[in-house]
Formats: sequence, structure tokens, C-alpha cells
Amino acid sequence: MSTINKNQLQQLRKQYPIGCVVKLISMDDPFAPKRGTLGKVLYVDVTGTIHVNWDNGSTLGVVFGVDKIERIE
Repeated sequence: MSTINKNQLQQLRKQYPIGCVVKLISMDDPFAPKRGTLGKVLYVDVTGTIHVNWDNGSTLGVVFGVDKIERIE
């Protein structure tokens, strides 16, 4: 797991603002939603975890430096 610095956290919060739509690319978790699942960002915490309300009902967070998502415009 990667540690996040203040500047990276600021950029992450700017890139993934509350309410933006994201698509799951990969997640290192046995309970992860299926690849391609969409969701809305709830918030980014101080560790850089992006908390998402996934369309399948999950709220599993996207871990900074481990999992991958992309923002859908």
C-alpha cells in the first residue's frame, strides 16, 4: 500500500470530487464489484481512499496506489 502526501491528496480530491461518476478498472479485494461497475464518489478520506457508492449497492473504497478507477465525464 502506498502512502499519500498532502499534494497528492489535494490532486486526488480535485480529480474525484463528491458526486462524480467513476468506473472500476481493478480492485484487489475478494468482495470487489465486477470490473466495469459504475458508482458515484462519496468522498476521499485522508489516506486517499476514494469512497464510492457502487451501482451494485456496495460502498467498498478504492485504495490509493492499489486499486484503479477512471472518471466518467
